[in-house]
Amino acid sequence: MNELLAVRVAEKRLAAEGICLIELESADGRPLPPYTAGAHIDLHLPGNVVRQYSLSAYRPVPERYQVAVLREPQSRGGSRAVHDLLYQGDCLNISFPRNLFPLASDEGCALLLAGGIGITPILCMAEFLAAHGRAFELHYCGRSQGRMAFLDRLSEDDMEANVHIHVDEGPPEQRFDIGRLLQRHCGEGHLYVCGPIGFIDAVLTEANAKGWTRDRIHFERFSNAEAYRSEGSDSSFVVEIASTGECVSVASDESIIEALARHGVMIETSCEQGICGTCLTQVKAGVPEHRDIYLSEAERERNDQLLPCCSRSRTPKLVLDI
Repeated sequence: MNELLAVRVAEKRLAAEGICLIELESADGRPLPPYTAGAHIDLHLPGNVVRQYSLSAYRPVPERYQVAVLREPQSRGGSRAVHDLLYQGDCLNISFPRNLFPLASDEGCALLLAGGIGITPILCMAEFLAAHGRAFELHYCGRSQGRMAFLDRLSEDDMEANVHIHVDEGPPEQRFDIGRLLQRHCGEGHLYVCGPIGFIDAVLTEANAKGWTRDRIHFERFSNAEAYRSEGSDSSFVVEIASTGECVSVASDESIIEALARHGVMIETSCEQGICGTCLTQVKAGVPEHRDIYLSEAERERNDQLLPCCSRSRTPKLVLDI
């Protein structure tokens, strides 16, 4: 089990329509661990729900961690718990910060693109870059200004000259032109994008068309549509536990995690969508059907590990190193 931090909700307020901002401080007075721009933490929420949220403020010596959470109409429990069950003064456990969406170490210009709640890690990156005098250009897209968090922060002196706001309901001249922007920056620096699946996919498609190389494109998704494809039509298969030889059947409508849990074999999970990597498990035999967005293409091709929260099997049996 990963070590956890005990924290207290120091502040809870609305940051925009449907967006709740939470400030977390140490519950025992010990210093909070530092983190790098783009990092996230796991929140262990009421209702036995664990979800990942990006740290949205750059604080090199953090007295508090800040996260912003969008209320999702189709919430699987995380955003509902934050908005409706978490109160100022409450104590909860969180993970140590970890970073799956880091800034590149070189000094080239960073092109930061945020759609909706995707502004959370992007703002932290922008604050880091501004504090260190590094070049960046930030484009923030939203349906309306009332639904966009952190506009006050982005209008401050150290940010404003590098920030462009694009609102769906605004005049045509301020609309977001992905193609023109990516063409103008092609060959320069790195591209960072975060937001809804459709926003990210549109940016990545255009970046590929404009000649951006994969090593200069960085993105972070908040959900994984691939994990839920073919719902109801998946085939069953068998998982063998390498340490005991026990075989467990995985039905077409359940995950490997769920099937193992029915037999008393527990694997730690967090996001349950193949995003965070918490449940990463080694494969000793068989061929996984990867449905995560955590592993790189090279790691997938080796077929020696999988994310059992969402991935399945291309062969009748998988042997897992558990």
